[in-house]
Order: sequence, then C-alpha cells, then structure tokens
Amino acid sequence: MSNLDRRPPARELGGLASTPAGPVLDLLRGKEVLLGESTRVRRLLPTLGRRLVGAWAFVDHYGPDDITSSAGMQVPPHPHTGLQTVSWLLEGEVHHRDSLGSDARIRPGELALMTAGRGIAHSEQSPAEHPRWLHGAQLWVALPGAHRDAAPDFAHHRRLPGFASDGLTATVLMGTLGGATSPGTAYTPLVGADLDLAAGADVELPLEPDFEYALLASSGSAGVEGTPLERGEMLYLGTGRRSVRLRGAEPSRLLLLGGEPFEERIVMWWNFVGRSGEEIAEYAERWNAEDARFGAVIGYDGDRLPAPALPPVPLRARGRER
Repeated sequence: MSNLDRRPPARELGGLASTPAGPVLDLLRGKEVLLGESTRVRRLLPTLGRRLVGAWAFVDHYGPDDITSSAGMQVPPHPHTGLQTVSWLLEGEVHHRDSLGSDARIRPGELALMTAGRGIAHSEQSPAEHPRWLHGAQLWVALPGAHRDAAPDFAHHRRLPGFASDGLTATVLMGTLGGATSPGTAYTPLVGADLDLAAGADVELPLEPDFEYALLASSGSAGVEGTPLERGEMLYLGTGRRSVRLRGAEPSRLLLLGGEPFEERIVMWWNFVGRSGEEIAEYAERWNAEDARFGAVIGYDGDRLPAPALPPVPLRARGRER
C-alpha cells in the first residue's frame, strides 16, 4: 500500500535514545487520510509522539467500509525500497500485482508479505466483483542495513498458526507468540499478531521484556491494563513487560505489534526507506524516470503513481518520537 500524501514529510527515525526504559500506556490517535480514489484510512504510525515500534514503521487501519456501490481500494503502481509490507485483511478482498510478476488475491486471515529490498513496484485493487465490506491494516517493517538492498520478494501465506485461551483466539502474522511461529520471514526480532477477544474475555498475554509493543483496536473495544482502547486507536506499551492483561468489553479484534527497539537511524519519505536524503532523492528520480530498478507492474490498467516533489528543506533528525 502506498503513502499517497502529495507533500509527505521527511522523517529520520531510529536509535534507542527515546525508547522508554520500562512500561508505559500512551494513547496514539490516528490521522485520517485519503488513500487512492476512495479509501479513507487512519494513519497511526508514524504519528505525533511515536515514529517506530520495534522495526514497525508505518500503520494504516481502514474500514470497515461498505464498498457495495464503489470501486473500493484502487492504489496504482508505486515503488518501495528498504522495507517489508505486511497486508492484513479482516473483511474483503484485495488484488495484488507487482513487478516480480506476482498476481494474488488476498483474503481475510491470509498474510501478504512483500519485501522491497533494493526496489519493487506493486498495485492494490478491490476486484471488480468484490465483497460488500473492506476492512484491514497495512503495515511496513523497516529492513536493517544488512538486508535493505536484498533482492525483492513476495510471499502469500494462506494459513497462519495461532492459539486459543480464555476467550482469546490469536493468529500470528510475524514472529512468535504463545509458542506459535509465523512462516513469514522477518529480518529483525519482532512480532505481529491478530487477537480476537470474546465479550467478557479476561486474559494475560505473555510478552518479551526486551521488546517494545503497541496494540491497535481494529474493531470493538477492550481494556488494556485497565485502560480503555476504542476502535481505531493505538496504545503504546513501552518495554519491560512480561505480560499484558486484556479484557474484552465486547467482541473485539486487536492487532499486537512489537519488536526489539530498532537501533539504526533511517529516513522515511513517501514510499521509500533509506539512510540519507540523497538516497531518497535518487530513488524518487529513478522511479519517475521509469528506471529498471523498480520494474513494471504487468496487468494493471492505468497510469503509475509519480513520486511527489521533494521537500524544499534538508532532512532533519527527529528520532523515534516527536
């Protein structure tokens, strides 16, 4: 999925200086932005107060939207570098195409994991005949320096592991949780999991004390360590936790994101992750010149998405939090 902001701010992220040394409960409210022609999303990361959670660098939550009388999601071909995209659907269907020749229909409960590495292009669309509802999350993971120029890749995992306990049904997207390990390839220690809470559920979820964590309420509402979390909100939990207590005020879905604090400083602008402003400018120039670095998306009927103009000022380091 693309960041379609035509004036995206340049951000330098990473480093441990602003990572809490212990548990916190910081509520992060998203910013509503327009994605493509008709899909509105809540952008929860990066946001005021928080830039990264482990290597998770970008979180968009969309829906549930009734797209009966619309085209639904329509995101033209666009590029990525230096990151992985993690696509997670709760309702609906998305047609993914990329410059590797991948052509896949993504459905709820399936993991679409695209590794951009040195460069890839892809498009995302609701099929012409699509379900009524569209609801999901699009996530980016920053690649560490040793892998940021890796060969691009796309993996579609239709079945994912998980576990159930005390009114909780967990599905592990990335990493390991509760003894279940995702088939998705990760390049830093991290975890991503969908948590389906029944009404009245009261569960203690085990965590890694060396990780930092956040919880996004995809649907319904829940209590997290006694703090209410409503749909579309994200709660940052900090580090040093061996567990977190979750209570289902009603049937709800939470998205758990966590990982070891990302030590490297990165620059994220538009759909690129790099290490300097000069790199980002080169990526944008090469994409707009239709350079072979990114390839072409075959089968998409329409124009590519051009990179917006670079900001008129040099990049400024802002760290992990604003």
